[in-house]
Amino acid sequence: MKLLNLKPGHTGIIRTLNIDDPGLSRRLEAMGFTAGQEVKLLRKAWWNGPLHVRVGMTTEVAMRRHEAEGIEIEPNVN
Repeated sequence: MKLLNLKPGHTGIIRTLNIDDPGLSRRLEAMGFTAGQEVKLLRKAWWNGPLHVRVGMTTEVAMRRHEAEGIEIEPNVN
């Protein structure tokens, strides 16, 4: 499942980052988007706007939808 498909309020565990841009991949990893890390989708903006995501316990990030498309997760059972 992709992070983009997660519903607001739900969590998942990152499996892999499938991002073609190495610079973006390094930035995401530096913010904590690594395999095994828990992510929570806090909200989705309307009209294909950004996603508000919490990674780990404290880091919150707004990211574009095409970036979230490259993050494979295993959804948690809520």
